Amino acid sequence: MKLFKPFAPFLIAWLLLLCSDSFAGISLVNGLLQLTLFLFVVCIPTWRTGRMSYVDIGWPWGLVLLGVLTFIYSNGHWLRSGIVSAAYIFAGARMGLGALKMWKMGYLKTEFPRYEYQKIRWKKAGKTNIPLAMQIEAIVQGLANASFLAFPAFIIAANPNPEISIFEIIGLLVWLGAFLMESVADMQKLAFLKAMKKAGEKNKVCNVGLWRYSRHPNYFAEWMVWNGLVIAAIPSWIALYSVESTLVWGLLAIGLLFASRVMYTTLVYYTGAVPSEYYSVQKRPEYKDYQKTTNIFFPGRPKI
Repeated sequence: MKLFKPFAPFLIAWLLLLCSDSFAGISLVNGLLQLTLFLFVVCIPTWRTGRMSYVDIGWPWGLVLLGVLTFIYSNGHWLRSGIVSAAYIFAGARMGLGALKMWKMGYLKTEFPRYEYQKIRWKKAGKTNIPLAMQIEAIVQGLANASFLAFPAFIIAANPNPEISIFEIIGLLVWLGAFLMESVADMQKLAFLKAMKKAGEKNKVCNVGLWRYSRHPNYFAEWMVWNGLVIAAIPSWIALYSVESTLVWGLLAIGLLFASRVMYTTLVYYTGAVPSEYYSVQKRPEYKDYQKTTNIFFPGRPKI
């Protein structure tokens, strides 16, 4: 029963999609392909090397797969389907190509800190079979692509209405604004690191630009990217009322909201802010002061 617990919410969400009249076919294909992708790209390399960093390759390319399948199987309006498919493909390919570059340069020969932190968590929780825990973790990541993270794409692409809703416009603007914010945060961090290297300074805290208002503006922006998709899915979800049973229709709304919840939990506690700061505090002497003055996730005015 304990082995099943990590899979439960994702399997339930996938089962909901499989039981719906609108998404049964694409959900079955997507789920099987996601698990196949993770088997060869993540599970087998993890088993052979003892490192989970291969998740950073499998997960984004799973998003690309999601976008491609959404476009192929979509029976909604072509423009709406094309935009949401492109959003998934673009976001996934951007991260996926970066992960492949890191793999080619040899960075995956050592475990990424966020996955080392997960192993620390498991040991504290009394888990002794770490290889099994890593395999469970990898499969859960694949199931996330098969379930909650597929909700916005499938729902949006199922809407045949040629009229564009205000919610879709707002959602697209949120997506674009959040992507721009994430890109700016990444560029500011890179510029800061280059400046510190040039000045001969080591282990300094980046607190410039967006990093002055949030300790992880890139993670916050990534979360808002998904919130933009959830907002854009609202009118398409409403349109499903005439197609799905009331129970399935209501549960689809819960699943859609959980896409935001899953990403928030991941980006703050799971593989994002908290694991990152565990090592930052040890490595950067000034980081504790930074924590006292700057919000961990949501941007806000620096505290005095």
